[in-house]
Amino acid sequence: MNLVLLICVILFSGFEAEALSYDYSASVDCLAHPQKPLYNGGIIQNPELNNGLQGWTAFGGAIIEHRESLGNKYVVAHSRNQIEDSVSQKIYLKKDMHYALSAWIQVSGESVPVTAVVKTTTTSKFAGIVSAESNCWSMLKGGLTADTSGPAELYFESNSTSADILIDNVSLQPFTDEEWRSHQTQSIEKARKRKVLIRAVDEQGKPLRNATISLKQNRLGFPFGSAISGDILNNTLYQNWITSRFTVTTFSNEMKWYSTENTRGSEYYAVADAMLQFAKQHNIAVRGHNIFWDDPKYQPSWVPSLPTNELNDAVERRVTSVVSRYRGQLIAWDVVNENLHFSFFEDKLGQTFSAKMFNEAHRIDAQVPLYLNEYNTIEDRRDGTSAPSKYIQKLRQIQSYPGNGGLPFGIGLEAHFPAVGLNLPYMRASIDTLAATGYPVWITEIDVENQPKQTQVFEIVLREAHAHPKVRGIVMWTAPSPQGCYRTCLVDKNFKNLPAGNVVDKLINEWSSGKLSGTTDQNGLLEASLLHGDYEVKITHPLKKNYTFTQKVEVTPTDDFKNTKKFVQLFMK
Repeated sequence: MNLVLLICVILFSGFEAEALSYDYSASVDCLAHPQKPLYNGGIIQNPELNNGLQGWTAFGGAIIEHRESLGNKYVVAHSRNQIEDSVSQKIYLKKDMHYALSAWIQVSGESVPVTAVVKTTTTSKFAGIVSAESNCWSMLKGGLTADTSGPAELYFESNSTSADILIDNVSLQPFTDEEWRSHQTQSIEKARKRKVLIRAVDEQGKPLRNATISLKQNRLGFPFGSAISGDILNNTLYQNWITSRFTVTTFSNEMKWYSTENTRGSEYYAVADAMLQFAKQHNIAVRGHNIFWDDPKYQPSWVPSLPTNELNDAVERRVTSVVSRYRGQLIAWDVVNENLHFSFFEDKLGQTFSAKMFNEAHRIDAQVPLYLNEYNTIEDRRDGTSAPSKYIQKLRQIQSYPGNGGLPFGIGLEAHFPAVGLNLPYMRASIDTLAATGYPVWITEIDVENQPKQTQVFEIVLREAHAHPKVRGIVMWTAPSPQGCYRTCLVDKNFKNLPAGNVVDKLINEWSSGKLSGTTDQNGLLEASLLHGDYEVKITHPLKKNYTFTQKVEVTPTDDFKNTKKFVQLFMK
C-alpha cells in the first residue's frame, strides 16, 4: 500500500481576542476631510465637534472657536502668545493604563509641528507629534502610559505661536496591560503564523486515521539577529553563539567608510569580505551598513578637509566601490545613516546629496531595498528631529529626486531606547504611521540604555517590535567585542549568557514552533498553527511500523488572509 500525505497550508483570519482590538491603521496623507475618530473617540467627549464646544475649553491664553467648513465641524485655537496656548479637554487617567491617541490637525500658514501633551497634577507627558499643514488635515497618532491615577488635561501645542491650531476627530482609548498583550498575541496569530491542515490518505484517496505526523522547525521565518564584529572570525565561541540562534546580522563597523578606506586611496575589504563569507556559510542574511554616515564625527579622518570637488569625487568612488563589491549579496543597504540628525554631506555637496546616493546605489544594485536609517523615531519622544512625520518628509524629499519615484525604499528604525520612561503606545503608533507609507519596516539596531530595569525593558520592546504586523525583521545592536558591547550586553567574555541573553533565548524559543506532533483523526486530518519558517515533516503509520517518510515544507507569510492554500503531496511506498 502506498501512503499519500497531502499538506494543505490554509491562511485563516486569525485569533480573535475578546478585548477591544487595537487599530493599527494610520494616514500619512494630508486630507481635505479628516477621517472618523478611532474607537469612536474612546473617552473623549464630543470627539467630532458635532455638539459645539461641549467638553472642550481654551488652554492657556488662547481663544477657541467652533467652526464649520465644507460640512465638517472643528475647533480652532487662535490669538496664541505662548507655545501651550491651545484647546484642551479634561480627562481622567488610570495608573498603568496604556492610552492610544489620535487626532486630526491643521494649522494656518506654513507647516509647523504640533505636539499632543497630557498634563497631570505633577507632570506633563508627551503623547505625539505631527508636522501639520494648512488647508488640509494631518493625522497625529501617539499615546502614553499613565504613571498615576487622577485628573489630567489633553491639549495641543506648537512652538509657532503665530499659527492657529485646528483640531478635529480626537480619540483617546485606554487599554489595560493585559489587553495590550492580547493585541500582541492577536497580531502574532495573524501576521506571524499560518494554519496548517495535514491530511493523510492511501493510494485510493481514502483517509488514514492514526497516522503520526511530526513537525520540526529547522529555521525561523521571522528574521531576528544581532550585529556582529570582526572578532567573530577568530573566536569559535562567538561563532557558535551567533550561528545557533540568528538568521540575520549587521556588521557593526567593518563595512563603514572609515573601516574600508581609512587611508585615502587605499581600500581594505578583507575583514568585511570574510565576515560576509562566514554569514553565507551559515545561512545568515546580512544588512549592508552603511554606505554613508552623515554624522561629521564618523568620517574617515582625511575626508573633512577635502575641497568640494575632491569630496565629490571621493563619495562617487565610495558608493561605486562598496555597492559594486557586495552587489546581490545583501538583503538591504543603509544608504545614508542618521540623515535627519546630521547633514555633513548635504552641507558640503548640496541638499540633494542623499537623494542622489539612493539613486546611484539602486543603479548599481537594483534588487536590494534601500533604507533611510534613523534613531529616536520610535524610541525617544523628546526628539522631534526624527519624529515619524519628519522621517516621512525626508523620505518624500528623496523620492522626489528625478528617477527615484519607483525605488525599493525601506524604513530603518535604530530603536536605541534611552534611560527615560518607556512609552509603548507611542512606539506602536509611530510604527503604525511609518508603515502607512507601504514600505517595509525593519528594527535595525535595537538596544536599551543602562538603567535599573534594563533587561525588563529590553524584553518589553523586543516583544512589541516582533508583534507589530508591519515589522519585517529585527537586528539587535548587541555585537560582542573585546572592548565590550555598546549598551545592552547579551553575553560575558566567555560567551555565557547574561540576563539579556537569557531574554533573547526565551524569545527565540517562543517565536519558534519547535517540535510538534499529533495523530490524524478519522478523516485523516491533523491541524496545527505554525509560525513561519522551514519545517521537517515526518509521517508514520501502524501499517508501516518500521518506516518513516520525511518531507521539508516551508510555511511562508502572505498579505492575503483569504483561503490561501499550498499543497504538498508525499508518497510512502
